[in-house]
Amino acid sequence: MPCTTVLVGRKASNDGSTMIARTDDGHFDVKKLIVVNPKDQPKKYRSKLSHAEIVLPDNPLRYTACPSVDQKDGIWAATGINEANVGMTATETITSNPRVLAADPLVEYKKAKSKKEKDVPGGIGEEDIVVLVLPYIRTAREGVLLLARLLEHYGTYECNGIAFNDVNEVWWMETIGGHHWMARRIPEDTVVINPNQFGMDGFDLEDAFGKQEANLCSKDLKEFIRDNHLDLNRDGKFNPRDIFGSRRDMDHIYNTPRAWFMGRYLAPESHKWDGPEAEFTPESDNIPWCLKPDRKVAAEDVKYLLSGHYQGTPYDPYSGRDTGCRGMYRSIGINRTGVTSICQIRPDVPEAIRGIEWIVFGSTTFGAALPVYTNVTKIPGYLSKVTLDASTENYYWSSRLIGALADPCFAAAIQNIDRYEESIMIRGRQLIREYDRKMTEKNDFSLTEEANEKLSAMARKETVKTLNKILQIASEKMKNGFNLADH
Repeated sequence: MPCTTVLVGRKASNDGSTMIARTDDGHFDVKKLIVVNPKDQPKKYRSKLSHAEIVLPDNPLRYTACPSVDQKDGIWAATGINEANVGMTATETITSNPRVLAADPLVEYKKAKSKKEKDVPGGIGEEDIVVLVLPYIRTAREGVLLLARLLEHYGTYECNGIAFNDVNEVWWMETIGGHHWMARRIPEDTVVINPNQFGMDGFDLEDAFGKQEANLCSKDLKEFIRDNHLDLNRDGKFNPRDIFGSRRDMDHIYNTPRAWFMGRYLAPESHKWDGPEAEFTPESDNIPWCLKPDRKVAAEDVKYLLSGHYQGTPYDPYSGRDTGCRGMYRSIGINRTGVTSICQIRPDVPEAIRGIEWIVFGSTTFGAALPVYTNVTKIPGYLSKVTLDASTENYYWSSRLIGALADPCFAAAIQNIDRYEESIMIRGRQLIREYDRKMTEKNDFSLTEEANEKLSAMARKETVKTLNKILQIASEKMKNGFNLADH
């Protein structure tokens, strides 16, 4: 699934939090936010797409997830935080190249051609990875190592990037072919921007095959590169993106412009992004994978990045000026996003309330980010009881309705969208602060579910109010409008 990922190190954030965030850009997938309690975690897992069967460990941790409501093609849990305060988002679909895929082919499901033959299961993929990993890890690094073992044993049928965070570290892992992989702990003072491409543009092989402080990879990665003549680097450099990634015309329309927009926002003074002397353009192949932001980054900044449609540039599809470039690049805040989450692990509160998940349903350009506590046994019905039929009774469909109505009348609607987004952010932060303080003072952390109910009720009130306004605006802008005075 095409997605966009943002990762924030603890020294790059405003409050010392680590954050991992991703838009889950399926094909208008209906999503919900739930808690998977240990009794509900399967003992034996079977992938619907690849038919892989995996026996799972005992004693899983409780975790949040954003699965598909219609599970005919599998769970697709997408993202979550477990009770050990480890976050995970999986997966960012990434690119590769024929040299890599020929050397280590993807492990695809093969249906038997006759009754005498047996089906051959495929590897694991986005459908499966969160369920197979998140309930069984207590640190971000453990997440990398567990997934690595699964990849090496079962393989994968697609190319993916996966993020993990705990209170101290953020790790990014990318698959290489069917069985190989590499992972980096992101520098603490940086923000990673990753739009559907193999992202890492630097890697310390000496560390990966030595102390393994910030770099991990397949044990045979050096031989894999050498024996298959994969290295395109010169002068002793080691840029994984040039070895394992892509450089296609399609990337310059679909992927690199998103990195350019995000980098332009994060580091407008440190680098030149516009004009004839720009260091990076929307079609540059060397946009940095991670940047030191010019100012520290908050959850609101991450939401802004993932709502991006090239606002302030000639490429904005909503621009009132026809620049000749309008809409030529793939936006970040795209119409078919199912859910966007920001998994935030906070260092300045007790462990019981460290995990906060910010949830946006539908297109991020028109949606609001609602924070909820993750150390709970259930999620309010407004977020978890989502139907396949459109309804104003849940956050998912209400968000989708707002986006669909606002898009055709963007100029008239955007002020109300901005107010809506800000009101939920403000009130959401106020409620989190109120309950952080209340629970910490009483040393009683049983109020997280009460807090989430209040957050959900607030979101419902603000969402209904905004839907009413946007519906009125959209009705007034209908093309069949006519008054007696118009004659």
